[in-house]
Amino acid sequence: MNKKYNFPPDFWWGAATSGPQSEGRFYKKHRNIFDYWFDIEPEAFFNRIGPNVTSNFFNSYREDIRMMKEIGLNSVRTSIQWTRLIKDFETGEVDPEGAAFYHQVIDEFLKNGITPVMNLHHFDLPIDLYEKYGGWESKIVVELFVLFAQKCFALFGDKVKQWVTFNEPMVVVEGQYLYTFHYPNLVDGLKAVQVLYNLNLASAKTIAAFRDTDCAKQGGKIGIVLNLTPSYPRSDHEADVKAADFVDNFFNRSFLDPAVKGEFSVTLVDVLEKDGVLWESTEKELAIIKRNTVDFLGVNYYQPRRAKAKESLFDESCGWMPDKYFDNYQLPGCRMNPYRQWEIYPQAIYDIAINLRDQYDNIPWYLSENGMGVEGEEQYTNSDGYVEDDYRIDFYEEHLGWLHKGMEEGANCFGFHAWTPIDCWSWSNAYKNRYGYIALDLATQRKTIKKSGYWIKQVAQNNGF
Repeated sequence: MNKKYNFPPDFWWGAATSGPQSEGRFYKKHRNIFDYWFDIEPEAFFNRIGPNVTSNFFNSYREDIRMMKEIGLNSVRTSIQWTRLIKDFETGEVDPEGAAFYHQVIDEFLKNGITPVMNLHHFDLPIDLYEKYGGWESKIVVELFVLFAQKCFALFGDKVKQWVTFNEPMVVVEGQYLYTFHYPNLVDGLKAVQVLYNLNLASAKTIAAFRDTDCAKQGGKIGIVLNLTPSYPRSDHEADVKAADFVDNFFNRSFLDPAVKGEFSVTLVDVLEKDGVLWESTEKELAIIKRNTVDFLGVNYYQPRRAKAKESLFDESCGWMPDKYFDNYQLPGCRMNPYRQWEIYPQAIYDIAINLRDQYDNIPWYLSENGMGVEGEEQYTNSDGYVEDDYRIDFYEEHLGWLHKGMEEGANCFGFHAWTPIDCWSWSNAYKNRYGYIALDLATQRKTIKKSGYWIKQVAQNNGF
């Protein structure tokens, strides 16, 4: 007999997307780093598809949101693009057309009974601020981001009650400064560590600004969305365990600890200090981080990390890198998503839940992204014209099963958001892998509900499966 999984009343059944991945560049006055990168190097993007149109949300948001309602979603996270809302980054002057667009989008969500969760940064740093200041390398940009956030709270805080400062800030560190998958594709460990600190500071300062708003005083909440990837050692051998601990410390706890506990891990600070790469900070800044922790946490989970002790001499020629302390490890015989070369390991959701319960004061959190990216998905279209993505339904049911087990054991989880409602553009991968509950035909912009879209509608109606 199959087990029945019931979830609490008011559980969020939703999905996540972002402004730069769904809206298109229509009428934007400024370019973010991905707009710029595509303009100068279109061949860096899969099939040379850039962010100009994406899934046309700017023009079709009404129809798109109606489809999200049709598949039963009660909450959706997207982002407000700094480059669309703000006319002058230095003064914070608002672009009236940008403000009108986001007002209309938020109103449409509310009209359809969908809770909008608005994120302030989804990898879309304005290129002007990178070229003038070095982007997140600079504390001037931290202040300008807080100014942008204040404009968002003032404009939309009467309607939006759920806010997020950053989506996956560690990916900014990794992509732009360590592993060359986001523009400017640098390999600079010293800058990476300073950016890591500055992003934590920007989040805390944004939370401080939010706490002064009417929205916060009337029960609005602000959190952060982190990609938490539990780090498993190859073996119980001390050297492997130590390597996995460092991976967890650098890639997970460097944002998780400041966000929830208000301070950086002592062991991480010690390593960075010993290696001569510790960030520049002040006592005043650290006090701001200490005082301004999140109300809730979003957890993005796709795959685990596995680590082993360093097996080859670390190459110092590129300067400091976190890889000095570990090698990545692939578990023999593990299940893989062949399209992404990502391990499928649903049990990690349970491990995350228990870790947050035991080590992070059982903070309220939700599974803010989880998904199965598949290339060539149109091959699974049936005679009725919709994609039969049973593999995605199986993937979600397995992950939700482990989430449910964690919740049964006391984890304080209040929702599940899939990545993504409608197939969306994914940075340099463009549309290589599809993730949506709703399929997008790029050539015609026609959207059709997949089998998983009908599945989530039933799950949301029954509050379980």
